[in-house]
Amino acid sequence: MLAGPRGLCFDGVMRVLFSTTAGTGHFGPLVPVARACRDAGHTVAVAAPASFAGQVHNAGLTHVALPDTPAEKTAPIFARLPTLPRLEANRLAWSELFGRLHAQTAVAALLEVLPEWRPDVVVREPCEFGSLVAAERLGIPQVQVAIGVSQLLAAAAPWLQDPVAELEARVGLSPPRGVGLLLSQPTLTCVPATFDRARGDSSTEAEGDGRVWRFRSTSPATGPAVPGTWGDPSWPLVYVTFGSVVANHGWFDQLFSAMLEVLAPLPVRVLMTTGTGFEPSRLDPLPSNAWVAPWWPQEATMAATSVIIGHGGFGTTMIALAAGVPQIVMPLFSFDQFLNAERLQAVGAGVQLPGGLAAVADVPSIVSEFLSTDRYAAVARTIADEIAQLPNAATTVEVIDKLRNDR
Repeated sequence: MLAGPRGLCFDGVMRVLFSTTAGTGHFGPLVPVARACRDAGHTVAVAAPASFAGQVHNAGLTHVALPDTPAEKTAPIFARLPTLPRLEANRLAWSELFGRLHAQTAVAALLEVLPEWRPDVVVREPCEFGSLVAAERLGIPQVQVAIGVSQLLAAAAPWLQDPVAELEARVGLSPPRGVGLLLSQPTLTCVPATFDRARGDSSTEAEGDGRVWRFRSTSPATGPAVPGTWGDPSWPLVYVTFGSVVANHGWFDQLFSAMLEVLAPLPVRVLMTTGTGFEPSRLDPLPSNAWVAPWWPQEATMAATSVIIGHGGFGTTMIALAAGVPQIVMPLFSFDQFLNAERLQAVGAGVQLPGGLAAVADVPSIVSEFLSTDRYAAVARTIADEIAQLPNAATTVEVIDKLRNDR
């Protein structure tokens, strides 16, 4: 683990190219590291699909455009995902979308971008496999920033063996290493050790060579904790969010109304965010104890929240842990959501409630349990204290510089 913050001393200015797929949850963990590198005086850019330029610019970072995977190639896969059993759907998404289509689209462009941009280091999110292979082919040191617990990549490895080998063959990388190349990457992660290795888990720091550095990525809360006044202000706040992706898939629409219905009789105030793909007015008339908005800053909301109900997305899970708020997690589709739910229950900071819409009926009793006992909140606060002791993101720059020089 990194030592505490120290004065940083670098051997010249680095050129650091970050690489990501076009996913907010994939890009988000890269942002504090990219900003830390930029703020330390290094030259930073983010290679991402052209359609993702807005998100990169909104983060205050320079965008290097990669081609988007043609929609006619991805559409048949997206159409199949809702019809498949969960594990098969995840295998298809990891192997075909990330491992083949997105990676094969990106790798050719990256083989041109990297020699032109001349990075000293490539920092990537673990699902962007084009940069994994291109950087290795060109002999550029690379670091990955975790977007989940350490078990995530090990669990996905069997689905990625053939796609990564195909990428290696495309760029003439020899000898091929397959997923061994992926699992051996040095890793920066904001996941605290207690959560990364849940109770009863005897695994080492990570699969592969075990080079893992932990840092604190929490952002300061800005804005009011809640969007307005509703219900009884003395009642505890229950924050409900299923992330930014669920609203774009119609088969989850009933989840929003069902959740409001079961929480309406409880003496709680409910703040629900739906994401921009769902119009909140579709839920009118709202119960008197509910407020629904497309989005609200989560860091600010944590200060007023007693219980979070979510889907186990990495961003929401980590923000809640950092704030010491217990969680009810209803994983919906991606298997990292199920891993996060299992971890929360294993450490005692929350409850996993798989089953999607069918599980909504169980929510009121669990909310009541959370509010009547300090058991879950106490564990969540302990993990929050652990996160608070981690070094801040500025110290990741020292790690990146050292890894560059060690190559």
